[in-house]
Amino acid sequence: MSQHVPLLQAIGLKKYYSVKGGLFSPMQQVKSLDGVSFTLERGKTLAVVGESGCGKSTLGRLLTMIEPPTAGEIYYQGKDILMHDPVAQKLRRQKIQIVFQNPYASLNPRKKVGDILEEPLLINTPLSRPERRERAQAIMAKVGLKTEHYDRYPHMFSGGQRQRIAIARGLMLNPEIMIADEPVSALDVSVRAQVLNLMMDLQQDLGLSYVFISHDLSVVEHIADEVMVMYLGRCVEQGTKDQIFNNPQHPYTQALLSATPRLNPDARRERIKLVGELPSPLNPPKGCAFNARCRRAFDHCFHVQPALKNYNHHLIACFAVDKDNGTFDEPVKALVTG
Repeated sequence: MSQHVPLLQAIGLKKYYSVKGGLFSPMQQVKSLDGVSFTLERGKTLAVVGESGCGKSTLGRLLTMIEPPTAGEIYYQGKDILMHDPVAQKLRRQKIQIVFQNPYASLNPRKKVGDILEEPLLINTPLSRPERRERAQAIMAKVGLKTEHYDRYPHMFSGGQRQRIAIARGLMLNPEIMIADEPVSALDVSVRAQVLNLMMDLQQDLGLSYVFISHDLSVVEHIADEVMVMYLGRCVEQGTKDQIFNNPQHPYTQALLSATPRLNPDARRERIKLVGELPSPLNPPKGCAFNARCRRAFDHCFHVQPALKNYNHHLIACFAVDKDNGTFDEPVKALVTG
């Protein structure tokens, strides 16, 4: 019996940056991403959520190799795409694409839409100019753009149309995985639903898989199959959409969900206010990074970093949850003899 191989698998991804601490201070390390692992199945959406600075956009850059990881592994259909191999690198460029947050900044203002869309084909395929034009116009129609848009410049479009152009550019090489980094956060509320529905339709029609990076949990609830909650470079909770939204366990996840607006009064949660500021990644707290803001923190949380534990395919890194489930091992205190 053959072993199942996920479409995309990340194991222990880390990204550290060296920064100057001051004029006479030694170099310091910022652990932007500190050991994140996940699997993405074909046709599914993994949503990565958390506050600004949690490392979710860094994760997107590593998956597309815009930046190389400090440590860790990335596999596409079981193939190591971090290998210094031209074939592996070409495979990664074609099969894993990204849509950036700001459609106003991600498109070259000096190029026409047709040239922007054809550029990936020009670099990666032997297609002739007429073939490239035909492919570009077919993708434009798929994302709701008209033929006459082909010869226009980006500044002539609205924000929603520009994001459609960005999505079309990502589809030009027939990718299987799309990294969507806050793809609707820069758009008007009235346009967000249109772009989200477009992405879901494309997923159904083309069999796309998404890594959807967002801080907006109401958007995530609409599109995700699985959710990974990050805090200060680490995953603190991961599970299916139903597990995260209907039964959040980590105090940080509970606080995030309590702040999500709900139209239905019966669906509203008691507001949990987070006290204190997000810790500096230059000087993270000892133990659990969330300990200073957590309403359930106790002494052990200030000395030891919790590991992700599997509770019926629901991953949680929290000593308070371990206590609730009877899996917390109380440390043995040494006897003091005088």
